[in-house]
Amino acid sequence: MLNRRQFLASGASALAARMIAQRPQHQHASAVPSKDAPIGHVATQLADHMLTIEPCSLEISPGVVVKTIAYGGTVPGPMLRLKRGAPVSIDVVNKTSHPELVHWHGLTTDVQNDGAMEEGSLMIDGGATRRYHLTPEPVGTRWYHTHASAYDDLSLGTYTGQFGFLIVEGEQNFGSFDQEFYLAIHHWEPSFVPMASMMQQSSANHPATSGSDVGYRYATINAHRLGAGTPMRVKAGQKVLLHLLNASATENVMLALPGHTFKVLAMDGNLVPSPQAVEVLSLGVAERIDCLVEMNQPGVWVLGATLERSREMGLGIVVEYAGKSGPPAWKDPTASLWDYSLFASTAPAREPDKTYELKFMDIGPLNDSKFDTWTVNGKSWPDVEPLLVEKGKRYRLLFQNMGADQHPMHLHRHSFEVVRINDKAMSGLIKDTVNMMPLDQIAVDFVANNPGNTLYHCHMQLHMDFGFMGLIKYV
Repeated sequence: MLNRRQFLASGASALAARMIAQRPQHQHASAVPSKDAPIGHVATQLADHMLTIEPCSLEISPGVVVKTIAYGGTVPGPMLRLKRGAPVSIDVVNKTSHPELVHWHGLTTDVQNDGAMEEGSLMIDGGATRRYHLTPEPVGTRWYHTHASAYDDLSLGTYTGQFGFLIVEGEQNFGSFDQEFYLAIHHWEPSFVPMASMMQQSSANHPATSGSDVGYRYATINAHRLGAGTPMRVKAGQKVLLHLLNASATENVMLALPGHTFKVLAMDGNLVPSPQAVEVLSLGVAERIDCLVEMNQPGVWVLGATLERSREMGLGIVVEYAGKSGPPAWKDPTASLWDYSLFASTAPAREPDKTYELKFMDIGPLNDSKFDTWTVNGKSWPDVEPLLVEKGKRYRLLFQNMGADQHPMHLHRHSFEVVRINDKAMSGLIKDTVNMMPLDQIAVDFVANNPGNTLYHCHMQLHMDFGFMGLIKYV
């Protein structure tokens, strides 16, 4: 099997000569065979939905325009509302000159439709269309995004605007609320910076790293910087349901709304066992949080990043109460540590049938590369040894972060139960992505109930591109 870099290299010359045909925009897409077909293929049966991957320009604040790639020219892309268990077809039209694919993050799809070439999903060539077939499971706030590699080209992959909300509707009750908002976080105009300059400190417990990291010039919520776009307009006494998504390529974030608390109801689309109100939310790359906010502090406020530098980049949105005006106010929240166990059960988790220990380490640049290489148990993708599982058994993955970086760990095609973080045991917290702090040990359990190659990886694009992933294989 080709790795990510080999695939792009082998297809580059052929794709460069391909002209992208044009097709009128309409709500549904034409049918296509199982392999790539040129845009404009004669329709035989309409798909239920269509997404178009195409270049676009976004004015994220007055006079500030970023050029990117997005779905249908909008960021976030079209919201997909799907019914649990009801099969749907989605045609994805690639109007760019490079291969692409869409990953349906958080869904229990089959291998061909999951959208990960490492599992065996097929790429969509430039100028081609591919039809995905989904039977949406489980219910909740999911999302879709590109799973293409970028390496040292920061105009590709999740550095772009290729992301959108995917909501699986079913029996999920958030209780009563008056308004709801969908808020997607993203960072723009990335560039490489020396990794050492990104470090706050280095010590024996937080070892220094080398190579390059990614920095950004701008940040947005729903494609607008703080102060641009439409404010969240609310009324005193309302209950507002927020659906938050961190769609950044590499940046974990912490958010606050001064004078208010967030009652966390669900994480990664799954209801939490113990809903709790907190002053600060933490979202690793790819994580989602559904939370309720009681509007009981009339005024004009900033809902934004707790880091001043991030707010200056634009990471925030104005919350405006009816009848109030003036500049939006900010007040630093009380310092606190994010603790997943607050939202979990204290009951002991089931014992697994088998445990796999996975140690994650940065071994620095190799072969004159300016980028660090990431390893799983001492090996880098595609040489990472696969984890072998049997259908129906319960497995524990013991993640061990051996370095100073944070790692949002994602498991494809399955959900997992977070059962321990360092020495704190828990149960009942179901997720598909969990953020590891430096030197953390996190144990997660999953049931092998969806046969086929299954990818696990750090969701930071730079880490994934340079070795940080592995496969689970059913035997």
